[in-house]
Amino acid sequence: MSGRLDGQVAVVTGAASGIGAAIAQRFVEEGARCVIVDIQDDAGQAMADQLDDRAVYVHGDVSVEEDVAGAIDTAVERYGRLDCVVNNAGILGAVGPIAEIDGAAWKRTLAVLLDSVFYGTKHAARVMIERGDGGSIINVASTAGVRAGLGPHVYTAAKQGVVGLTQSVAPEVGRHGIRVNAIAPGGTVTSLTAYVATGDATALEDAHQLIGRGATIGRPAVPLDIANAALFLASAEAGYVSGAVLVVDAAGEVIGDKNMRFVEMGSKIVQEAGRSGL
Repeated sequence: MSGRLDGQVAVVTGAASGIGAAIAQRFVEEGARCVIVDIQDDAGQAMADQLDDRAVYVHGDVSVEEDVAGAIDTAVERYGRLDCVVNNAGILGAVGPIAEIDGAAWKRTLAVLLDSVFYGTKHAARVMIERGDGGSIINVASTAGVRAGLGPHVYTAAKQGVVGLTQSVAPEVGRHGIRVNAIAPGGTVTSLTAYVATGDATALEDAHQLIGRGATIGRPAVPLDIANAALFLASAEAGYVSGAVLVVDAAGEVIGDKNMRFVEMGSKIVQEAGRSGL
């Protein structure tokens, strides 16, 4: 049976672990070949080995333009084409009150979370426009990118910048058949969120319970949920989708559950009307 990404070549940043690793694995399962970009050499190489000859690991610091450009060029050199770039790599970055955030930490956070997306988008477009066969650029933002209060100040500013860049670039490169979209994951259980939730990056089970505690659907997101969204945006099924922000947030971080009071109110009114014979 053919896969949804048969014959495609993708570059996925931050793919040694977490969401990026799930995306790379899902893409390969659907027929793609992947360039895994990360600074975690042992984990990155292990991930590439796990995916056998359908993936290659490239060491790359996404805050350095030359590293991002080199990783994208590696895809063309090794596999002969480029169909998709997923700008996923990220960190939590600088935290704390605005009056106390260090300027250097601010810049470093933006470099990893926003500059990297610019570099990946720029060099993906460079290669895809020259090749002339279109392509898909997928930028991983966050629910913090569409609503304030869901992340630290710098993280929020960066992720909202990712959304803005995505929507600004999409019309420009659309004339070349290139689609640019963003994914905004809600609370997703990874080593990063485990560390934030518990102080221990390995405490995934505890993080699953803590992050999922307030979720309207009864569980938090897992990396596969985000990978499936990326698969859709990379596939022909999303052939007419560009400039979109796909919010993957069944936990209700963005929409909340405040409307439940109206649901409950309605149920009460119906019950009282029934008792009154109305």
